[in-house]
Amino acid sequence: MKRIGVGLMLASAFALGAPVVTAAEAPPGAIDNVDYLGTVDDTDGAVAINFLEYKGRGKPRDVMMVSGTFGLKSYDVSDPTVPMLLDELDENVFKLPGDPETTNVRAFWQNEDMDVDPKRKLVMMARDPRAYDGSTSSPDAVAGVYIVDAADPTALELKVFEELPVGHTSTCINECDFLWTGGPASNTEQAAIWPGGRPIFATDIRDLDNVTTSPVAIDTERFDGVTAYAHDVQVDERGIAWVSGRGGVRGYHTSGKHWDPLQERRRRATAFDPIPFAGGGISESAAPSSFLHNSDRPLGRNSIPGAARYGFKPGELILATEEAFGSNTCDGVGVFAIASLEGSYDGEGWRSTPEDPFRLETVSTWSPAGEEGTDIAAPFCSAHYFERQKEIVAYSWYAQGTRFLDISDPRNPIQIAYYRPDDAVSYAPYFYEDVVYVADISRGIDILRLDKDAKKAQKQRKPVKAPKLSQAAKQNVAALSNRFAADSTTSFICIIPT
Repeated sequence: MKRIGVGLMLASAFALGAPVVTAAEAPPGAIDNVDYLGTVDDTDGAVAINFLEYKGRGKPRDVMMVSGTFGLKSYDVSDPTVPMLLDELDENVFKLPGDPETTNVRAFWQNEDMDVDPKRKLVMMARDPRAYDGSTSSPDAVAGVYIVDAADPTALELKVFEELPVGHTSTCINECDFLWTGGPASNTEQAAIWPGGRPIFATDIRDLDNVTTSPVAIDTERFDGVTAYAHDVQVDERGIAWVSGRGGVRGYHTSGKHWDPLQERRRRATAFDPIPFAGGGISESAAPSSFLHNSDRPLGRNSIPGAARYGFKPGELILATEEAFGSNTCDGVGVFAIASLEGSYDGEGWRSTPEDPFRLETVSTWSPAGEEGTDIAAPFCSAHYFERQKEIVAYSWYAQGTRFLDISDPRNPIQIAYYRPDDAVSYAPYFYEDVVYVADISRGIDILRLDKDAKKAQKQRKPVKAPKLSQAAKQNVAALSNRFAADSTTSFICIIPT
């Protein structure tokens, strides 16, 4: 079922093309080896960022797309330190028939890990059933994916809404000919067939006038034989689609002919009918919740330099976030994990059962535990999204801010820099040229740059430690409990506005 939003375009309250960065002193908090360059105005509620490059007769233009509770905004980032607002579709544009005119808690939600089609200049925005005061439990709460035409970034246009049984994240597959959309927790009707959460559904978007979705769910039975929450998908340099969620990370071929270890025959993989490649769960001793939020397989041009020196083959490692809020000191849960894919290439992760579980070998984990922590019982100490540039990982850690890790030795990640404002709720970091943009749902888009001391710490393999939370930060963490809470249907994941 397809529904189009009630509006198409909305001019921003800002003058289009005007700089929108507040340049100021670094915010109060704990900051080391990071230069603070400013915060993009009016972006509080930011959840995700992506980038499009425009080439034409004139000067090439680089554009940053930002989605959040406010909707979608486009910025010219030809100068990455001074984004200039181009256009905006506010949250009302994405309302569907039946959505409330006014919302008490949540407007647009959530579109984590927003994806784009760099060729057709499309922006994909997953609609979570919790959008517009909906809930994961209600069968009446609408989920799906919006597709926005950004061919002209100064005139964004909502083109399509495809209603789906799922809708937390949506990822391009096979060069954006298809989308894989998954999550969140199952509603009361779905729970009978998907007891642990919603799986993946594939949508053909090659023709926007004829968008079609396969009725067959993908990545089912992911948690030791039980269909569970498939949270997000990342595609590696070889086109393998890695699905993270409850039960681990599993990769799929989505094109070409390959050996299918489950059917025990060579066949053709498609986005609608993929072939298992590798992956599985991570040991509960490393990630007790078994919920992996997102992942990265270092490979090819963006491999980890020197990993072979420590005995790792190209493509062997999988990096993953465990999102969980079971500790108020960052200890034991909600960690960054590195695991080896060795021993998982013959369907082991798909045959795993409670009686005969299969788990990947853990290489290492990292969290702020032992670095610092909070003594306030509030659920804001968990790993969330990360982005890697070679051996440097930028990592969002909610109220523990944004951390920068050196993983040149995958068995021993070290922290080389940190940015933890007292009012941080860091969601996702993004490398862009020589800066890092941080989507912080409380602060907005912060613009950072690693300084020379970060490079020195990396070169010397000398970890830096943040101080304990200040009193102001502790007060902020306590106050966050009045604004955000874990979804009642998952309890251990998905902090949402309340």
